[in-house]
Amino acid sequence: MEFPQIDPVIFSIGPISVHWYGMMYLLAFVSASWLAGRAAAKPNSGWSKEMVSDLLFFGMLGVILGGRIGYVLFYQFSYFLEDPLYLFKIWEGGMSFHGGVIGVVAAIAWFSKTRNQPLLAVGDFVAPLVPLGLLFGRIGNFINGELWGRTTDVSWGIVFPSGGTEPRHPSQLYEAFFEGFVLFLMLQWFIRKPKPAGSVGGLFLLGYGVFRFAIEYFREPDAHIGLYAGFISQGQILSLPMIIAGAGLMIWAYRQQPLSQATTEK
Repeated sequence: MEFPQIDPVIFSIGPISVHWYGMMYLLAFVSASWLAGRAAAKPNSGWSKEMVSDLLFFGMLGVILGGRIGYVLFYQFSYFLEDPLYLFKIWEGGMSFHGGVIGVVAAIAWFSKTRNQPLLAVGDFVAPLVPLGLLFGRIGNFINGELWGRTTDVSWGIVFPSGGTEPRHPSQLYEAFFEGFVLFLMLQWFIRKPKPAGSVGGLFLLGYGVFRFAIEYFREPDAHIGLYAGFISQGQILSLPMIIAGAGLMIWAYRQQPLSQATTEK
């Protein structure tokens, strides 16, 4: 199956062009804002519009800064050593989700400290906001024809323009479905009833880590990194701490049993 001819530019007005990838980032932010506003509007949620606005601002900074720094350190460290200014060349592309997670955790910690809010409750509030953003982001990767999968002979394999002449797994769509849509449904189902503080964030870390680790078997490893020991990718190595942390946080949360402020409202 040939990759569909999708113009990366949606429309242009004079020198200004709107790209699909930028639109996906916008949709991610809009979906997070909508979900956050909906959660905050519930009776006795403990969240004001100002708090939600501040949290989203810090969260977006965490995603952008953490995603870029993580990409450079995790995947392009040799480039960084040769040219430290590469860190700031965002226009050349390159964002790491695992780096973004670190950035968001830092943002949550900062928000919790400056707003005197329980750290785990803030994490539980943020976790359900993320999967739809992942869904849109991976669709953006697919439209850009980047981060494609390994070669395959399955009937739905796609020949990507930048991926050679052999069909490849559309791993971007696998990630959009499992890391985005399925994880979103899992978390929405999970928060229907009050849960111990930290368990929602733990489920997100665990769910994403497991899905990402599994889908990495279908995703083409970075050419300059390849597979470690011939069988494990960089993405899988970075996902293992998420799986361990998520499982540990859920076990700890259910042993402690305090209910999260972010999930006690119906």
